Amino acid sequence: MAFRCESCGHKSPKWMGFCPQCGNDLPLIEDSSTTTRKQKPATAVALEDARDNVGDRFITGWGEIDRVLGGGLVTGSVLLLGGEPGVGKSTLLLQVAGFIAERDGSVLVASAEESAHQVAMRAQRLGIDGGSIRLVSDDDTDAIVALTAEERPDLLVVDSIQTVGVGELSGAPGGVAQVRESAARLVRLAKTTGVPVVLVGHVTKEGGLAGPKLLEHMVDVVLYLEGDPDRGFRVLRSMKNRFGPTHVSGMFDMQSEGLVEVDDPSKVFLSGWESEVAGTVVFPAVEGRRAVLVEIQALVTETNLAQPRRSIRGLDPTRVNQVIAVLDRHAGLKLYQHEVYVNVVGGWRISDPGCDLAVALAIASSRQDHALGRLAAYGEVGLAGEVRGIPFEARRKEELDRMGVTRRIAPGGGEPMRLNEALAQADLMPGRPGK
Repeated sequence: MAFRCESCGHKSPKWMGFCPQCGNDLPLIEDSSTTTRKQKPATAVALEDARDNVGDRFITGWGEIDRVLGGGLVTGSVLLLGGEPGVGKSTLLLQVAGFIAERDGSVLVASAEESAHQVAMRAQRLGIDGGSIRLVSDDDTDAIVALTAEERPDLLVVDSIQTVGVGELSGAPGGVAQVRESAARLVRLAKTTGVPVVLVGHVTKEGGLAGPKLLEHMVDVVLYLEGDPDRGFRVLRSMKNRFGPTHVSGMFDMQSEGLVEVDDPSKVFLSGWESEVAGTVVFPAVEGRRAVLVEIQALVTETNLAQPRRSIRGLDPTRVNQVIAVLDRHAGLKLYQHEVYVNVVGGWRISDPGCDLAVALAIASSRQDHALGRLAAYGEVGLAGEVRGIPFEARRKEELDRMGVTRRIAPGGGEPMRLNEALAQADLMPGRPGK
């Protein structure tokens, strides 16, 4: 007899009230699959023989998605698409199915959340002619696997992995064991039949994918669809890709007819840029191979609260608070009696530490009430008050040149600069005339 963790699969000869491997606080369950039968040897193939189908892809027909995937869907791959409710995951995949159908491909859409009639209504609204798109509304993973193995479509979409289950396991769909076993059977289906499988995944309130972390390890590609519900922009990010580059992004605009590709994100983000207002700086972000100009805004206002508010959207709050501390310590910009609001316009999320200098200048600009004009800045701010260079500088400069943003503040020649020097170039040093 053995006991197993539902989260990570760790096995133990005795029952325990927690998992000693992953730290899960749920008790181990009895593993009924344990058997003493003799296993037959696995089958091995020569490396040269395995290379015959390496790199087999088929194009979805949607440029932004094919670029994020590294050139299209790989035969026999499993893709996991996550995103908040209502962000457009089902709409995106239904449009992909429509593009594949237009190229004489076949798609099987398995939805346990909606009936076939509801999916058809959405397809009609999006103007999709689904002649070769077949729909199935079933929550039995084995039934979906059997149907796919029989029909062999060019693509299988399962919406969502948290709503399908396996009959042999106890518990409702969405549980850790059900998600893990359903994903394992769908992965096995993709590898044995060569049919690419796309799994839709729900996210938790913390923003991570629901279910065991093992789910992200099992699949080949992990994509996240993020968006700003106020403006309709959606960003598709590649977080894991065994067949291409990671951290590549594609941008879409949610309109009445569905998601529409945005070919020039920089132009979109800077379309409403009011450069003569204090507290705004442009940062040239790099996502994969693409440089995108985004506007970073800051608002600093006095407060009587004992603990001033710090509201941050689109940036790592820890880094922004670090920049505020460096401005206080090394630049003499006192903010302990001021609320600070920092925002990346358009809903774009930045994890690049090179945005530190742009954030610092935006905060100082709002605090000093001094507009910076058409200014771009980039550089990593250290705790000692130094500003260091960042990678892909040539790519950032090319995008700034293309958009006509010629005034820039950044470390040059590979040598770091001081934060005070950057503030002085922008005429933002505390104590400037009139302040």
